[in-house]
Amino acid sequence: MRRFQFIFVLIFTGYTSEKHYPKPLRRIVFYDEEQDRGFTFLTNALSLDALQVVLLYKNRWQIELFFKWLKQHLNIQKFWGVTENAVRIQIYSAITAYCLVAIMHHGLKRECSIYEMLQILDMSLTDKTNINDLLNKSNFNNFNERCGSSEPSLFAF
Repeated sequence: MRRFQFIFVLIFTGYTSEKHYPKPLRRIVFYDEEQDRGFTFLTNALSLDALQVVLLYKNRWQIELFFKWLKQHLNIQKFWGVTENAVRIQIYSAITAYCLVAIMHHGLKRECSIYEMLQILDMSLTDKTNINDLLNKSNFNNFNERCGSSEPSLFAF
């Protein structure tokens, strides 16, 4: 069960804050009983009802998590282009590389994670050593515990 505790309008009264943002803001305090957590949202969208604002923030958070995953797993630290097409090409290329390594990981039936394989391949990109030899040389003891890896399985059998 989800419920709202407080919904009220804020107006800045300080000289500097009122000068920089003279419009009213709405503060929404949302309590999610399923997670036993409270969330506070500030918005200038006064025409939307409180649930719509909460859902917008929830969807925005999913986008933030997606970009965090991109940075961590696909090694995209910055986008080379600024157009939508350039960003799409870079993301699709990185996802394609990730999927190819995931397929290789599944075929080799290794104990290491996909992330670990990506790290090894990243460090030995120009090396002509066989992939099995590279993986056999690597030490994976406690790697998941150190890195906190919690990647989802692409192949659930």
